[in-house]
Amino acid sequence: MKAWSTAVFPIAVLTTLAGLSFWLLHATSLDEPKRDGKDRHDPDYMINGMRLNKLDKTGRLQYTLTAKQVVHFPDDDSTDVTLPHLVYLSPSKPTLTMSSMTAHITSEGETVFMKDDVRIKRDATATRPALFGYMPDLTIQTEEETAETASAVRFTQGNSWLTGVGMNIDNKTQTYVLQSRARGEFESRKAQARK
Repeated sequence: MKAWSTAVFPIAVLTTLAGLSFWLLHATSLDEPKRDGKDRHDPDYMINGMRLNKLDKTGRLQYTLTAKQVVHFPDDDSTDVTLPHLVYLSPSKPTLTMSSMTAHITSEGETVFMKDDVRIKRDATATRPALFGYMPDLTIQTEEETAETASAVRFTQGNSWLTGVGMNIDNKTQTYVLQSRARGEFESRKAQARK
């Protein structure tokens, strides 16, 4: 009986050490990096000469997005765009066009980050000449028809001009709000009528 009890203690210690060693090995080991390509930011497709038409809830054309080239990335479902032109169409409002050299579109397509020579054009109406805007970048919420920038902006409308830093646009209400350092020169309606 004594021989059996003296043999159990070293076996129990060795079994415990083996179990702790096994646990320690798995608790401290680093996971092997996956080599399936899901963590890479590589494109899965490219489109040259793209045109997207977005309809509103009533079936009318809300906006079009055209681009020279579109590159899609599957890891975050985002899209890089070259020479994008976003055009909002409404029968009751002047057409609004936003364009730039490049843009980045989020996965759902709800946010467009335009950059590099961003230009805005709101078409002329019967009472107002066309409005042109220039800025280095612009963030657009496509469904809300809003846009904003924290950068310097410049607008011209006929002989009138306006500059400032930071801006918010709401296309639904046709409002453009400068956030700071607004300066401008406006041609009066009388001066416009004399031409």
